[in-house]
Amino acid sequence: MTINPRTDHLIDLALDEDAGLGDLTSRAIFPARHISTAVLEAGQDLVLSGIDVAARVFLRVDDGVRVVKKVEDGDRVRKGRAVLAVKGPTRALLTAERTALNFLQRLSGIATMSRLFADAVAGTGVRVVDTRKTTPGWRALEKAAVRAGGCANHRSSLGEHVLIKDNHIAAAGSIARAVARAREAAPHLARIQVEAATLREAQAAVAARADAILLDNMSPADVKRAVQAIGSRAIVEVSGGVTIENIRGYCIKGVSVVSVGALTHSAPAADISMRIRPAGALREGGRPPVFFSV
Repeated sequence: MTINPRTDHLIDLALDEDAGLGDLTSRAIFPARHISTAVLEAGQDLVLSGIDVAARVFLRVDDGVRVVKKVEDGDRVRKGRAVLAVKGPTRALLTAERTALNFLQRLSGIATMSRLFADAVAGTGVRVVDTRKTTPGWRALEKAAVRAGGCANHRSSLGEHVLIKDNHIAAAGSIARAVARAREAAPHLARIQVEAATLREAQAAVAARADAILLDNMSPADVKRAVQAIGSRAIVEVSGGVTIENIRGYCIKGVSVVSVGALTHSAPAADISMRIRPAGALREGGRPPVFFSV
């Protein structure tokens, strides 16, 4: 299991938020040496993401916990299927439960949503990408979940390429001026993309020699007209107002990318729960369950 140190830090923050004062309930009920086994299982059909993060949560609480992954990120999982099995001190399992599920449910929800969008454009040649509308601190994890669901990533930070948006244009005075200044200052390998909300703005971006043009909040009919005006002189991206119901209508010849903020900002958490084995099977010294013997 490979976890980025920044993810460990995020996990530690989450554990401190939830269990910084300890788990009063579990500590009151179970002695320190009480051992349990538990399974995390899907409550719906879903696409999984975050399995290594969820496993890591248990190990951050107690590095003696034994963890067995049943599936991998990107796998399609049927309702009722076990995704992770854990064995260790009952206190540790219960302390880690909510934090592990929060990560796994959130990230699997994004992967599941992403798979719906990826399937919706299958065969069109159009790539669906995310945006920077992510949970603060979770961006790397959420963008990995998008990839697990079959979509791709737009830029991960402001430093990756130039994207001139409406406020940049307003402050600079014109698209031409904003592009010229960006081209003078940006690294020679950085692409320059311009957001255009109208056909006239798209034409201005082409005239300014933008490398890519983002057609923002246009109807499919307006996108078609803009694509005809742009021709092959720039990469065309569509964004704004795109839903699972209408995305196919934006897969117009000449459009290369459709960006969808909903992949991260509106994905519902997936239904995943943890179930501990009945008390009779959890006595200290009991034989380990079958899934730990393979």
